[in-house]
Amino acid sequence: MLIGGGETHKLIIGDNYPALLNLLISYKRKIKVIYIDPPYGKDHLGEFAKTNYDNAITRDNLLSMLYPRLMLAKQLLRDDGVIFCSIDDRNQAYVKCLFDEVFGERNFVASLIWQKKKGGSQDSEYFAKEHEYILCYQKLDWDINDITEEYRENDFNRIINGKKAKILKLEKWGNHSLRTDRPTLYYPIKDPNGNDFFPVAPNGADGCWRKKPQTLDDEHIFWQEDSKSRLTPYEVIYFDEMKGKEKIIKTRTLFTEYGTSTDSTKEILSIFNNQKVFDTPKPIELIKHLLKISTSPSIDTSEQDIILDFFAGSGTTGHAVMELNREDGGKRQFILVTNNEKTEINPNGIAYDVTSKRLKRVMTGSCYDGTDNFKWLEKNKPYGDGLEVTEIKQKSTDSQHIFNEIDEKLYNKDFKGNIHDKIDWICSEFEITCRKVESDEEYKKRNGWVADNEK
Repeated sequence: MLIGGGETHKLIIGDNYPALLNLLISYKRKIKVIYIDPPYGKDHLGEFAKTNYDNAITRDNLLSMLYPRLMLAKQLLRDDGVIFCSIDDRNQAYVKCLFDEVFGERNFVASLIWQKKKGGSQDSEYFAKEHEYILCYQKLDWDINDITEEYRENDFNRIINGKKAKILKLEKWGNHSLRTDRPTLYYPIKDPNGNDFFPVAPNGADGCWRKKPQTLDDEHIFWQEDSKSRLTPYEVIYFDEMKGKEKIIKTRTLFTEYGTSTDSTKEILSIFNNQKVFDTPKPIELIKHLLKISTSPSIDTSEQDIILDFFAGSGTTGHAVMELNREDGGKRQFILVTNNEKTEINPNGIAYDVTSKRLKRVMTGSCYDGTDNFKWLEKNKPYGDGLEVTEIKQKSTDSQHIFNEIDEKLYNKDFKGNIHDKIDWICSEFEITCRKVESDEEYKKRNGWVADNEK
């Protein structure tokens, strides 16, 4: 099923394990970014979750579910790819150890902290819990995109020589701040009394300046007492000289400006006319920021950055991709995978009642039934992108019709009726997608959830 136009994205409905196996056929080492928000709450992990949640040693339901999927995800990532995983405070340590094992501890980038709510703590027994984590791991060699923005006039809060300005301490601080680190940046500056002033490192040893001597002049040096009452030189930066130029904004590990759970709930309600359809969505701004620092606009479609989310839920990742493409003219493509779990509020399943409907509405401005009066349209225009929707179906490997039932066009192949080429392709590629489906009892025994006398 295909809806919309513009950039064409994918929504795959079904268990994400066989979906990942199938994606390996066409997308091995082609995915730039993976974002996942797995079901880490105890109420979402099945009947054994409560037992495991009280067990301080393991999180078998969560970890055993994630491990094989992360192994497949690693194969899908490009060498310059990155994976982000949202996780709560209680499970962060366990899941980080799993990521260390799968991706290698040397490829750990950061544990980002997202402030998911501000104020309100009636459900907290001890501390007001306001945050969750986002684990970040690279495949091999990922380069983060530093965010840039123009200098703002209100950042220049001083008047020096009759002009708006701000000052920065000239002495180097932090790493490589010693004279021995950068000997060419150890030189004297004349203080207001005509005496030579040398840089001092934070530990009291000979330090170094941040700037080369030829880049400084009296107009760009301002003398002021520091916190230790020591007359110290500062670099003067004038707004007039920086106006229209861009500065690099280093990404911080503390995310306090990228939406809250309240924002994400409002976003969903605006799309579904105040109908509650999903409990734990993430805000668009949060996912969009992760994509800003990890992808490029990819204006050339032959070099598209592809974003994968195999715990797609309400479809926020897809929504964020389209919003970012609109902002910077990008050609990013998303692939979402979600199961079709049925609940009281989603009787047809989450994939059909939430994910596909959300994407259909924001892409085209109307739903499948023609609904086109939802609140989101009051402040937003539809993105105009296309969505290819497929559903994972299991086929018996001994079926005599399997070669006809598999549609090679879903894998960007077209054998034009040549059944021999199709048979060769299926035999070589689909071997990895076949697995024995265990019974519940077999699964319990393999994971040690059955007492010895019951085995």
